[in-house]
Parts: sequence; structure tokens; C-alpha cells
Amino acid sequence: MTKEKNNQEKTPIKRKFQGMVVSDKMEKTLVVRVDRVKKHPKYKKRYTVSKKYKVHDEKRRFKQGDKVVFTECRPLSRDKKWRVLYN
Repeated sequence: MTKEKNNQEKTPIKRKFQGMVVSDKMEKTLVVRVDRVKKHPKYKKRYTVSKKYKVHDEKRRFKQGDKVVFTECRPLSRDKKWRVLYN
């Protein structure tokens, strides 16, 4: 009995986030803040949790205060693993 290999390539799941540009002072790099709402397990109160990501912006199109959508990509530096798609 021979096993046939499945020739279908698996498409990697790429995460997408939307956030606000907090800083554009670095060259080709943005700092983007992503806010999300969490709910406390016991008290059921909602609160905002934010996280900052370093995002690659090759053409330096976006400025501080812009809303952008970015996705996961290969590591570009130690901290940069995200690439801007559009605003």
C-alpha cells in the first residue's frame, strides 16, 4: 500500500488588526495601538485593554492619529513582525 502525499499547500493563518498610529518618528516603522474591550469574569464590568505593535510602513504614508489595518508577516527585525495594509 502506498500513501499518496497531499499536494495542497496549507495557507498560513495571518492575523489582521486595526489600530491607531501612536508614533511615526522611526524610519519606515509605526507604533500602532490596538484597543479591545474585555469583560471581567466575576464582576462583568467591561474595560479597555490596549497593546502596542511595531508595524512596517515602507512608503511612510501614515502619520500620527491615522487609523490603519495591518497584518502578520515574516520577522523584519527583532520587534517588527507586522506590515501595514491600508487605512
